[in-house]
Amino acid sequence: MTASFADRLADAVRSKNSTLVVGLDPQLARIPDALRAAAQGDDPRARAADAIRRFNAGVIEQVAPYAAAVKPQIAFYEIFGPAGLAAYEDAITRAHEAGLLVIGDIKRGDIGSTAAAYARAHLCAADEDGTTRPAADAVTINPYLGTDSVKPFVDTARTEGAGLFVLVRTSNPSAAELQDLQADGRSLHDHVAGLVTRWGSDLVGDCGYSSVGAVVGATAPAELARLRTVLPQAWFLVPGVGAQGATAADVAPAFGRDGLGAVVNSSRGILYAFGSSDTVDWQAPVADAARQLRDQLRQAALQAAT
Repeated sequence: MTASFADRLADAVRSKNSTLVVGLDPQLARIPDALRAAAQGDDPRARAADAIRRFNAGVIEQVAPYAAAVKPQIAFYEIFGPAGLAAYEDAITRAHEAGLLVIGDIKRGDIGSTAAAYARAHLCAADEDGTTRPAADAVTINPYLGTDSVKPFVDTARTEGAGLFVLVRTSNPSAAELQDLQADGRSLHDHVAGLVTRWGSDLVGDCGYSSVGAVVGATAPAELARLRTVLPQAWFLVPGVGAQGATAADVAPAFGRDGLGAVVNSSRGILYAFGSSDTVDWQAPVADAARQLRDQLRQAALQAAT
């Protein structure tokens, strides 16, 4: 039987001594010039996808010693059509081969058979006809449609040993417009947090955390600290460090006293640490940025444990 995602994530954090997640958000114009020049394909989309594959391969190789997981954001792949989606699957395969977990940043949210199809497409390693394909270890989902939209993902996570990260309190500037609205004396994101606890109550692993986790941004540190107490058994996926303005110190409240409970995503700050696309030795700065943030997050986790 496949171990639960919660336990596999705990094992990855412990074995790597790292809570770092590297976001694979490839922007074609920022990919090193040499990779774009070497890309092959019969049309512009295919060449773009090949450049992305080459870039991801280099990034994954450089960050694998320092990260527990990678998080490809599917929009950056979908824009290039079928070739782009093939590059997305290639990123999953390469990450798994490098010993990394994969969080598919898909933010899906629909009901009934549509939600079930999304869950199968992204979390099941085999189609209904038996055809195998790369599958993420966990995905992000949008709970705005309520339990009808989440249950198919929870059911699939249970059978596949996969995980979910539910959007609770996100890191974008306008998050408060909806997520901080008051309803029955509590913020909307508090109500969502309560649902996360309910949805994940029977998926708590041996590590003490559930495979149904929460996306909680580092750019609202007061909410991050409070939600850690509200959701003691939820893994947090914490965006917002780096380009969005938060620091490693800001995420200290996300961790439990056991040093677990949270993984922290950085995308642009690591992917494009080399600066200009005409940089020749672009891989070393990527590795250095990943190592430095990993070390900073270690200190943040230690701070939470004291």
